[in-house]
Amino acid sequence: MSFPWAKNYEPKLPLMRYLDEKLPLPRFVYNAVGAGYPVPRNLNYFWNFGVLAGVALVIQIVTGIILAMHFRADGSIAFDSVEHIMRDVNGGWFMRYAHANGASMFLFVVYVHIARGLYYGSYKPPREVVWLLGVVIFLLMMATAFMGYVLPWGQMSFWGAQVITGFFSAIPLVGDTIRVWLLGGFAPDNAALNRFFSLHYLLPFVIAGVIILHIWALHIPGSSNPTGVEVKSEEDTVPFHPYYTAKDGFGVGVFLIVFAALVFFAPNLLGHPDNYTAANPLSTPAHIVPEWYFLPFYAILKSFTSDFLFIPAKLWGVLAMFGSILLLFFLPWLDKSPVRSANYRPTYKKFLIILAIDVVLLAYAGGAEPTFWNVLIGQVATTYYFAHFLIILPIISMIERPLPLPFSITESVLGTGNDKSGSGVSSQLQPAE
Repeated sequence: MSFPWAKNYEPKLPLMRYLDEKLPLPRFVYNAVGAGYPVPRNLNYFWNFGVLAGVALVIQIVTGIILAMHFRADGSIAFDSVEHIMRDVNGGWFMRYAHANGASMFLFVVYVHIARGLYYGSYKPPREVVWLLGVVIFLLMMATAFMGYVLPWGQMSFWGAQVITGFFSAIPLVGDTIRVWLLGGFAPDNAALNRFFSLHYLLPFVIAGVIILHIWALHIPGSSNPTGVEVKSEEDTVPFHPYYTAKDGFGVGVFLIVFAALVFFAPNLLGHPDNYTAANPLSTPAHIVPEWYFLPFYAILKSFTSDFLFIPAKLWGVLAMFGSILLLFFLPWLDKSPVRSANYRPTYKKFLIILAIDVVLLAYAGGAEPTFWNVLIGQVATTYYFAHFLIILPIISMIERPLPLPFSITESVLGTGNDKSGSGVSSQLQPAE
């Protein structure tokens, strides 16, 4: 355990003692999410989103398994099999809408989870491995979501696969080979559908495995908290159960209410009308756009419109799109500030707000028609996105003057301290390590 004062599991019932000796699953659960796992006492509702992501993943796996029983990964009948699920399978409409909207809810929860990590510095040591595993989960989610979007085999599914896989051909020497390998041919067809369906079914279980590693890595240093100050004593913590199981239960209830409202009252709100038309390789949609959660990265992909340094614009777009995500892997080392939480970093907080606005602009540019002004907005927003991580963040971490930190988590909660000035805050910075 992370803390020496963590309570040990002591089964009282004979059956539980026997099970604990032969298969210590009760002990594992107790130490992972029970009273045996102490957590900081000042966690707010932004810490609910990790649990919400787990709930969303379970919903996706359960509904996905049921849908896979009726879906046919064949270009001639894939679209019809989705209609069969919607019209003829008992409860099929609910499973399909729950799965489609569950993907949006899952990505939304994960985006908030990432934003919380950026704001409260959860990527800083000693939790950098937790952050790196989180980025791996995010990449796997994006791959899973893209392949799942192709499966209904509507117009937007087909042409989305055509456009996105087409960008791989921009890679010198091996690009065309990679694209043919991904699709199983020279254009999206039965081979691509079978490959995407197989991987779309498999990857959620891979994600679940990496999530276990993610939680395991988190339990070694313990959870971060809004102050960024490390736990110093037992007074700084409370048992995970019942305090945070109750808090997480409330968050799950709110999540399910929003999810149910989306599924029952606006199930097609986040879908694209063209995807309710069967795929037609001879008819290109007027405006090809991905799902909303891909729009910022799609805007980065489209922002490069001319060749530069003898490198084609298409290749620059592909490199920038993947680079925008790979940047997150280096975040623990790009931000060298000893203070974690943006609550005590006023300059960093301002630029983080600008980054949030920038991502919204990228999403707008990704979904808007490629007019001159929309492309320009995407190019400016893309420039700032990379500048934030590669230039602004390292400079801020060197020159920023953070606010004084509380001596402990308990002090930040109760507003009392042991400092001589009586101000309740320390005059020295709390290091990140």
